[in-house]
Amino acid sequence: MLNNIFHFENTYMNLPSEFHSYVKPKKVISPKLAIFNDDLCKELGFDFSSLSPEDISHLLCGNTIPDGSSLIAQAYAGHQFGHFTMLGDGRAILLGEHVLGDKRFDIQFKGSGPTPYSRSGDGLAAIGPMMREYIISEAMHYLNIPTCRSLAVVETGEDIIREQKYPGAILTRISQSHIRIGTFQFAVIQEDKSLVNKLFNYTLERHFPNLLESKSKALDFLYAIIEQQADLVTNWMRIGFIHGVMNTDNVALSGETIDYGPCAFMDHYDPLTVFSSIDHQGRYSFANQPIITQWNLARLAETILPLISDKHENALKLAEEAINAYADLYQSKWLDMMRLKIGLLTKENEDKDLISELLDVMQKYKADFTNTFRSLSEDTLPDEEFFKAEEFLFWYKKWKVRLKKESKSFDQLRKIMEVNNPRIIPRNHIVEKALKKAEEGDLKIIKEYLEILKNPYSSKITISSEYLRPPNDSEKVLQTFCGT
Repeated sequence: MLNNIFHFENTYMNLPSEFHSYVKPKKVISPKLAIFNDDLCKELGFDFSSLSPEDISHLLCGNTIPDGSSLIAQAYAGHQFGHFTMLGDGRAILLGEHVLGDKRFDIQFKGSGPTPYSRSGDGLAAIGPMMREYIISEAMHYLNIPTCRSLAVVETGEDIIREQKYPGAILTRISQSHIRIGTFQFAVIQEDKSLVNKLFNYTLERHFPNLLESKSKALDFLYAIIEQQADLVTNWMRIGFIHGVMNTDNVALSGETIDYGPCAFMDHYDPLTVFSSIDHQGRYSFANQPIITQWNLARLAETILPLISDKHENALKLAEEAINAYADLYQSKWLDMMRLKIGLLTKENEDKDLISELLDVMQKYKADFTNTFRSLSEDTLPDEEFFKAEEFLFWYKKWKVRLKKESKSFDQLRKIMEVNNPRIIPRNHIVEKALKKAEEGDLKIIKEYLEILKNPYSSKITISSEYLRPPNDSEKVLQTFCGT
């Protein structure tokens, strides 16, 4: 019965044993399916029709092991808040790689018990953080941001202890792979110096087959990752997303957003916004995300220097040129993205100043990031202090003049703006409310919210204003937590 659901291959197991450890999920006494992603199930070609909800619960908590699964925890290292440490999947188990046509997807449990990399942790997860990852990852997907996906959350029926008791849960996560910058960092410090080359070749075959015939594979690989990560962080900046823990072990070389811990979306515009309860210095603030991306890329470059050139000085020179090129690349991508947010298809020298002026006024008046750009897209100016401010009205007139230089009509430009400026995002205060209810056993809000988040750009969908407005003072979420 289970043989017909997953089409597993386990190519990651072809890497040397240093990269993984065999594990078994912790037995769950009374699993219950809390939420299941029917849309993703269809996209992946899964057929669960022959299984009862109880059967699915046992399958997606690890009580029932499907044929062909690998059951491993992956080893990696990483810089966490700038400090290097040995890591690995401390509460995650990879079942295998589901193959659908020419695509390959890791199927992973999160919160399924201890592993050799748990570092004295219990390897378990509470329902709140697992539901947070489910909500945010699915919202990111519909916002057109490369991301891992969430297939299901299973309640374990057992409490776990953090600062207090919380209901336990296991998330089934779907990703193109879980190869990280931290995986390369792990490989480079092993006694076997061939491990980096083996990991590199595997990553190339899995994610960059177009580079297999390149005469400078490693350098081209580095440039491809730089391009990929610049695109990703530009998209984060487009929607006001703050990852919260941009450690090198949380940078996937698939180009997907992974590891949704203390992540959140910015309400009022402030480039220094931080939500993570453990980011005391603002290292991963909204404005720092592009800079940290470059820093992380430099750590990747360090691991593959011998593959770039057998002459260290030459390898270092080529790698530095690649990393330094990131700054201009990102700035160009960011500016193009911001142009689209305000309806500009052509390029004028004054565009950067025009954009900066808007952001400055938004910051001064604490204007809501999402709603401001959406209001411009719809050409409606709400009855709010910001839209009445002299500074904004001055900018608005300049913007209208600039739009006249475009060959397309304003209605046409509006459509372009609308697909770049979401109408709805996962509002932190609503997410927290939904998670609190989930901890109490009520999943109604989460399920309703997930349906609403499927159409973030559409103006045709009727959505309650409660989901669109920013939080009032009593509702503001100032800190988010990863749940480990």
